[in-house]
Parts: sequence; structure tokens; C-alpha cells
Amino acid sequence: MVEMELVDVRVDQTTNNPVALLRTGPGVEPRRLLPIFIGVAEATAIRFGMEERPTPRPMTHDLLNQLSGALGATLMRVVITELRDNIFFAELHYRQGDVDRVVSSRPSDALALAVRVKVPILASDELIAGHGIEDPETVADANPDELVDEFRKFIDEINPEDFGSSGA
Repeated sequence: MVEMELVDVRVDQTTNNPVALLRTGPGVEPRRLLPIFIGVAEATAIRFGMEERPTPRPMTHDLLNQLSGALGATLMRVVITELRDNIFFAELHYRQGDVDRVVSSRPSDALALAVRVKVPILASDELIAGHGIEDPETVADANPDELVDEFRKFIDEINPEDFGSSGA
């Protein structure tokens, strides 16, 4: 497993769709980005969590966190596990007493929870090796045009529609 940092939630200029950008943590060289297309509502939820923006009523992810706590479960980490049929998959890893529990999740929901609870975000080594792209900001002597081309190739091969509602 590779620890990831949630760098930003942006609108992709090519597709005009929101994308969550994860980057491998310090110590992983070369640093790699993992872009995950998400929905607009999910992007807003993640952004609110990143900014620690208060809301007048709990958002769904705040409610889920409160409910987990009321049931005695603590979110320990989230893991982006795989990309299958152009859909990213994730898991929520909880501890309830002395029992570990894993719950399947959309990556966007996992990220929205992770930023609220401040737990580690991990990705499988295979996912990073197969679908991560070199981070142009951290690659020494990189040709920016080549890196942009690599990112565009990734974007061209994956359509946001391929993710469907279960992949956001």
C-alpha cells in the first residue's frame, strides 16, 4: 500500500468534469498522481471537508461519521483499491472495539470521509503502478510537454461516463 495525499479537487479542462487528484506521499519517487473523476456533488462534499467549512446542518458524510461514532466504530483509513471496467473502487477500514471491519465505498465518499476524520488515504501498489502518472511538479528534469501528453493520454482513454454513478 502507498500513502496518498489529496492534493486538490479541480475541474478537468478537457472534459469539464470534476477530478480528485491524489499524489503519492513523500518518500515515493518518482511521485505519481492518481486522478479520479467524480461528480459535482461529491467534489463539493470533498472540498467542504478539505476547507473544514461549517454547514448549518450535517452533510451526508458528517452524518455517516457521527453515526459510525455512535455505533462505536472508528474510521482508521481509506484505501483506493482498484480500477476495474473504468470504475475506481475503495474501502473504508473501521475498527469497532477489537474487530476490524471493511466496507466497500465509492472513492469520492471515502475521500469525503477521510478529509473530515483526518485519516490516511492509501492506494494499492498495483493501482499506482498501472494507473498513476508522473507528477510534473516533483519530477526532476522532466519534460513538461511529455508529462502533459501522458496525462492527456490517460484522460483520453477514460471517459467520465464510464465511471457511472457507482464510480464517483
